Amino acid sequence: MEQCVQSDPAHAIGTAKELIETCCKTILAQRGKSLPGKPDIPELTKATLKELKLVPDDVEDSARGSDIIKRLLQNLGTIGNNLAELRGLYGTGHGKHAHTGTLTPRHARLAVGAASTLATFLFDTHRERAS
Repeated sequence: MEQCVQSDPAHAIGTAKELIETCCKTILAQRGKSLPGKPDIPELTKATLKELKLVPDDVEDSARGSDIIKRLLQNLGTIGNNLAELRGLYGTGHGKHAHTGTLTPRHARLAVGAASTLATFLFDTHRERAS
């Protein structure tokens, strides 16, 4: 994914979305949770965050910095959705017409960085809370 940032930004963006999808599916499977049908990224992300108790409603209002933590968790929840939308417009995985524009490596780096951050946080939480 990171190797494609410079040479193939569309592939890097597509792979960033796939990383989140794989991450969520793996965590849910390891926890014995399954979603019916073929869930999309918003459903997978929401179910994973809920399973890991990473939704804003799970943060006690009395906790120090709770408002900040709640906002960060809300923002994390949108990363997968936004990557899926970006991939639909500019990434790989869907056929596009010949005049579809491309994004630059800096956009691909943003997508890859966001996906990596979310995946790392989800897996760290998954492992920490499995003990």
